[in-house]
Amino acid sequence: MSLLDRGGEAVRHVGAIGILSAQAVTAMLRPRYEVGAWIREMEQVGVRSLGVAAITTVFTGMVLALQTAYSLPSLGVKYYIGTVVSKSLVRELGPVLTALIVGGRIGSGMTAELGTMKVTEQIDALRSMAADPVKKLVVPKLVASLVMLPALTILGNLLGILGGLLIAVFQLDLTAGFFVNDVLGSQTLSDVVSGIGKSFFFAFFIAIIGCYNGLTARGGADGVGRATTNTVVMTSILVMVSDFFLTKLFYTLF
Repeated sequence: MSLLDRGGEAVRHVGAIGILSAQAVTAMLRPRYEVGAWIREMEQVGVRSLGVAAITTVFTGMVLALQTAYSLPSLGVKYYIGTVVSKSLVRELGPVLTALIVGGRIGSGMTAELGTMKVTEQIDALRSMAADPVKKLVVPKLVASLVMLPALTILGNLLGILGGLLIAVFQLDLTAGFFVNDVLGSQTLSDVVSGIGKSFFFAFFIAIIGCYNGLTARGGADGVGRATTNTVVMTSILVMVSDFFLTKLFYTLF
């Protein structure tokens, strides 16, 4: 395939993803609301991802505290561990790591589920019964992602700060009160809004790409496997690229 053909294929995929996004948002806002399906997807997307999100963020906070204190000891940086850990997690590492780790899990799961339905012609059966696959299949996953990924990000931030607190108290000989006061004194509304705002964008990207790759999968089990791999790669790249532009946007706004 020539470079021009690859470029045309990429443009076609971007256009198709844009169309699916518009259809999903329209269907999400249009009654009737299938709350039961939303709740089931929230359990699948959010509750089952608690463990991996917790482990990732707790140890990230602990590593941040250790690295900061041991890298610049002569500057007395250990007395600002609370500021370093909380600012880094809330603004940047919390939403990005949660999106990468949890997003890889839920995005690949969405692709595998929808891809299997696609290659076994279950989606065609839905259309034959005059049911909208986007409304029935994509919207619950999108809603669940938009609700649960920010929630996991908030929880991850708190656990990451807790990890930093453990290191500060047991490794760096700081008091818990000193650390907590440093965290509370350093946080601003713009930090919180920036971090949580990013997680909504990440959730949207992960859900749409996961569903798109599933709905367009072809070629049996092998095709579903390729689509799942593409989802993990695409969502990871998109999270990292969009994080740069979202960071600039939120710094401009706040």
